[in-house]
Amino acid sequence: MKDCYSVTTYSVQSILGLIESGDIAIPEIQRPFVWDSTKVRDLVDSLYHGYPTGYLITWKNPDVKIKGGGVAEGKTVLIDGQQRVTALTAALAGKTVLNDDYESKRVKIAFNPLYEGEGTPFAVLTPVIEKDSRWISDIAEFFAPDFDSWSFVNDYIQANPDCNPKIVNSRITDLKAIATRQLGCIVVASECSIDEVTDIFIRINSKGAVLSQADFAMSKIAADEAHGGNMLRKAIDYYCHLSVKPEFWATITENDAEFMASEYAAKAAWLKDDKDDIYDPDYNDVLRVAFMHMFRRGKLADLVSLLSGRDFEARDFKSEIADASFAKLHDGVIKFMHKGNFQDFTAALRSAGFISPAIIGSKGAVNFAYNLYLTLKEDSSIPSTDVKRWVQRWYVMSVLTGRYSGSSESIMDRDMRGIADRGFVSFYNEIAASQLSDNFWSVTLPQSLTTTSIRTGAWMVYVASQVRAADNTLFTNGFKVADVIGNVGDIHHIFPKAYLRKEIDAPQRLYNQIANYTYLEKRINIAIGEKSPGEYFSQARAAIIEGKPYFGDISDEETLALSLKANCIPEGVFHMTAKDYETFLAERRALMAQKIRRYFEGL
Repeated sequence: MKDCYSVTTYSVQSILGLIESGDIAIPEIQRPFVWDSTKVRDLVDSLYHGYPTGYLITWKNPDVKIKGGGVAEGKTVLIDGQQRVTALTAALAGKTVLNDDYESKRVKIAFNPLYEGEGTPFAVLTPVIEKDSRWISDIAEFFAPDFDSWSFVNDYIQANPDCNPKIVNSRITDLKAIATRQLGCIVVASECSIDEVTDIFIRINSKGAVLSQADFAMSKIAADEAHGGNMLRKAIDYYCHLSVKPEFWATITENDAEFMASEYAAKAAWLKDDKDDIYDPDYNDVLRVAFMHMFRRGKLADLVSLLSGRDFEARDFKSEIADASFAKLHDGVIKFMHKGNFQDFTAALRSAGFISPAIIGSKGAVNFAYNLYLTLKEDSSIPSTDVKRWVQRWYVMSVLTGRYSGSSESIMDRDMRGIADRGFVSFYNEIAASQLSDNFWSVTLPQSLTTTSIRTGAWMVYVASQVRAADNTLFTNGFKVADVIGNVGDIHHIFPKAYLRKEIDAPQRLYNQIANYTYLEKRINIAIGEKSPGEYFSQARAAIIEGKPYFGDISDEETLALSLKANCIPEGVFHMTAKDYETFLAERRALMAQKIRRYFEGL
C-alpha cells in the first residue's frame, strides 16, 4: 500500500509567492478572517523566534481530461492552515482581510527593535504605539520589494538617537529572516478520495476540528475561477449572511461593485427587507438543497467529485462533466436564492404551524423539505395546488420519526433515488405505511414524548399542531399558543414542580417531563403557585359555575372543556394529586399523540 501523502517544506516567502501566483488556492481568503489580531501577532512572534507553527495541508485536485485528448492539471488547494496563511499575507504582505461584515481591513503588526524583557517585541498597532518613535508601525514595509534596510536604519537612529545602531540593525535582520523560515507542508496525493482526505485532516488536526464535506465543496467551488466559482461562493456566503443580518446589504452595495454587477445581486437583494427567521440557511444548507435538487443525490462528497469532473462509471475525470456539474450547481443555487421559491416554501412551514425557530428542529429535515418543494414544483404529475401539502406532510413525518437526525446523508441519498425511481407519491406512500403505522401512533409516539427535551421532534410537532388549530393557552379565551411559543418562559408545569418536590421528592427528570408542560400565562402560573392540579382545576371550574372571578378568563364550562381538550389535559385532572402524577403523564402522552395524528392526517 503506497503512502497517501508526502511531506515537504516551503519558506514563508515561497508560500506567499505560490498563493500570489495562484499555484496554491486558498479559498478562505474571500471569507471573513476569524482570527483576532493578537493571534496574528503571536504567529509572527513564533516565526521570529524560530518556533514551530504547525503543518499546512494541501491537496492537489485530480487532473482532468479535456476534449481532444489533452489533460488539464488540477489546482492545489490549501485545506488546513488557511487562517495562518491569511494572517501572514495580512501581516507581511500588507494584504487586506475581511471582517465579519465582509469589510476589507488591514491587520497591522508593530515591531520594537529596542524591546527588552520576556514578552514580545510585537504588538497590534494602536494610536498610542503609532506615536511612539521606538515602534515601527507596520512590519509589512520590511517585506516590500523596494525596502532599503540601510536608509531605514539611519532614519530610525535619527528618531531614536540614544539607541545602539548595531542592535537595531541586528534585530531588523532577524525580523526579515521570517521570510526564509520553513513551514512544514503535508501534501495529500491527488489519488485520495474525499473521504480519505477528510480522515487525514481529522487525524492530523491538533484541535480535533472537523473538515465537513460542505467545507470541501466550498473550497472546490471558490478555487475554480474558470467556472465562476469564486463569485458563486461569494453569492452563497452573502446570501446566508443577509438572511441573518439584512442590514448587511448596505455594506455590499458600498464595497463590492463586482458582486453588484453580477447576476447574483438581484437574486439576493430581496433579503435586505426580510425579517423572517424560521429558516436562516448557512452555506451547508444552500449546497445541500441545491445539490439534492439538481443532482438527485444526497452525499456532498459526490458533489466535490462531480465538480472535479469525476466519471463514476469510467473512474476518471473529464472536463465536460466538471462543466456540466458547475452549471447545474449554479442553477440550483439560483433556485434556492429565488425570492418566490424561498418565501413560498417558508410559507408552507408556517401554514403547517411551524412559525418560530423555537419549534424548527433538524436542519436536515428543513433542507430536504426545501429540496422536495423545488423538485415537486417541476414534477408535472403533481398538481401545483398539492405541492405545499406534500411538502408539509413529508416534513412533519421526517421530524416525528427523526428521519434526518444525526448522520443522514445516506438516507437523503436513498430518498432522492427512491423518488426518482418510483415517483414521489408512490414512494411517500411506501415510507408512510412503514413508518407511520397504527403502532407508531399508539406506542412509538407516546414513548418519544417520554423526555424532558423541548427540542424533541414530537414536542415541536405537538406545538405546531396547536398553532395550526389556533388553540388558546390553558385557562384563556383569546390568548393564543401562537403568540407565546417563542418565549420559553411561558412554558409551565401542569403539576407544579415545587408541589411535586414537596409531595413525592420528584427529581428534575421527572417533574420536567414534556408531558407535564403547557403554555400558560405567567399571571395564571403565579396564581396557581404550588397547588395540586386537582385543587386549582376544581377551583377554576367552581368559579366558572358560580360566575365568580378566578385566575383565568374562561367564563363557561363548555369553553373550559374545549381548553382542556386543546391542551390535551386528561378529564380526570380535577381529582388528581401527586400520587396520580405517573398516570397523568401516561394519559396526556396518549392524548398528545392522538392530537398529533389528527393534525398530520389533516395536512
